Amino acid sequence: MLKRIAVTDLRVGMFIQEFCGSWMDHPFWKSKFVLNSEKDLARIRDSAISELWIDVSKGADVAAGVQAATEAEVECEAQARLLAAIEPPKVRNLSMEQELEQAVKLCARSKQAVVDMFSDARMGQALQFDQAESLVEEISQSVMRHPNALISLARLKHSNEYTYMHSVAVCALMIALARQLGLPEAAVREAGLAGLLHDIGKMAVPQDLLDKPGKLTDGEFAAVRKHPEEGGNILIASKQVSALVLDVCLHHHEKIDGSGYPHRLQGEQISLLAKMGAVCDVYDAITSNRPYKAGWDPAESIRKMAEWKGHFDELVFQAFVKTVGIYPVGALVRLQSGRLAVVMEQNPKALLAPRVKVFFSAKSRVPLPQSVVDLSKITDQDRIVGRESAEEWGFERLDELWTGMELEGRGR
Repeated sequence: MLKRIAVTDLRVGMFIQEFCGSWMDHPFWKSKFVLNSEKDLARIRDSAISELWIDVSKGADVAAGVQAATEAEVECEAQARLLAAIEPPKVRNLSMEQELEQAVKLCARSKQAVVDMFSDARMGQALQFDQAESLVEEISQSVMRHPNALISLARLKHSNEYTYMHSVAVCALMIALARQLGLPEAAVREAGLAGLLHDIGKMAVPQDLLDKPGKLTDGEFAAVRKHPEEGGNILIASKQVSALVLDVCLHHHEKIDGSGYPHRLQGEQISLLAKMGAVCDVYDAITSNRPYKAGWDPAESIRKMAEWKGHFDELVFQAFVKTVGIYPVGALVRLQSGRLAVVMEQNPKALLAPRVKVFFSAKSRVPLPQSVVDLSKITDQDRIVGRESAEEWGFERLDELWTGMELEGRGR
């Protein structure tokens, strides 16, 4: 792993990867070598170089307590500076309710666009990426107007449309997560396109396997696990996407501990966008209705994902939780007052105090007049004390409470 350190922290035995500065600022004709003499150390400290990169996998690491920046941290710093220098797109913010109305139409258009694009891939035809980039732009604008609306609505998919709407949902999640991480807008769009195309390799998997309602056999599972590489082949053949988009397609099933597939990458071998893709892919998968199972409650899904040690990059997962919330939109929660409520909207400044719709008394087990409560503003100190299971309470069509819409065949 690469680390950027101050020259004053350099010591013999370290592997110098690169000097920070012009080649004229240091006395060496090469920049990659093991520092094995005190004389060379003195020459570097006497030069105009103040910082340099070392590779701790090839030489000594910094001493305990010494401040050092990793390559990822330096990249994030640079991205943050670039973002600060770029004027963000001017988009009029809308309320959750207003954006939901637009998101319903966008979901319908997005699904049809992905169906057409993936059908071309299944038929071996050339992909039309102009349409994909336009779709990413529309989704990006929706997420910027209100980050909760499209992300939450795209989760409410019929099991038979999962493959297509999953791509739309992951696109929106990647865009929102990229903004949470402070990536520049160009990188945000790249992340969105990567999310939209990450599962295109499933078009090389027989449709009956994708729609199978029961458990897959070992052979069937092995066939499905080929979809990242199949997708990589499709994208390479298209010659129209960047290496970053290709990387997410290939590696969104890799895990930090090296137990993922197809290449068993681990830790820093996995790119930032692929780490993001892994979290977004899993979250939408486990919260969505599938042919073989009903989706999990969003808040329960976040809790379970947090317990999967070695699966996700911790910093990326923490940013993801800030993106969707500890209690995501649609989660059923119990309040300290004994009332049950469904989460309607996140409060980015207080993840434990979202806007909720109260509708049921857990004490008397009777419906209550529905009312919207902002837990960050109320004066009686009511608060969320835990998650609840809609299935155990027998609540059907729970999602209609927070959307305010009839969702035929989608409510839970």
